[in-house]
Amino acid sequence: MEKIKLAIFASGSGSNAKNIIQHFKDHLSIEIEFVLSNKSDAPIVFWCNENNIETVILDNEKVDDGNLLNSICKEKAINFIILAGYLRKIPAELIHAFENKMINIHPSLLPKFGGKGMYGNHVHKAVKEANESQTGITIHYVNENFDEGKYIAQFYTEIIASDTIEDIQTKIHSLEQKYFPSVIEKTIIA
Repeated sequence: MEKIKLAIFASGSGSNAKNIIQHFKDHLSIEIEFVLSNKSDAPIVFWCNENNIETVILDNEKVDDGNLLNSICKEKAINFIILAGYLRKIPAELIHAFENKMINIHPSLLPKFGGKGMYGNHVHKAVKEANESQTGITIHYVNENFDEGKYIAQFYTEIIASDTIEDIQTKIHSLEQKYFPSVIEKTIIA
């Protein structure tokens, strides 16, 4: 049986990308084909090199070229694209080529605290400043608008008044690590 091939796009430390790679290691029907990054010095790139995971490094100008990204994905027979801490807007050509086959994770309960510039600690800071009693993660399909694609799943965590931004970040990271790979798996194999 031919395996379902995933490409992971990541820009930073890659904790979610690493978790996904580990989850699908030796999986019977899903494999990670490559990790794409727009930053040659991203920690995830070094980790992939140390662990014999193929990487594709493209500068910001090239990752803005949807036709180029699509041709790379077609050449490698990619079935799904997973965004795991990828901080560039996805070109429309690639979104259309992978409609309902591109999955992102966002560190809030969308539609709250989403949109351009809302990533990482920017989100956690906004959640804290809004005195929210809960936050969480949203796993969703990608469309042409930041964080507006159809939701696949949301997971919640409580916030107490004494939580710092770092505490919120830790809670969100825990949810991401626990749920993102299994939701990807269930969505793809469904």
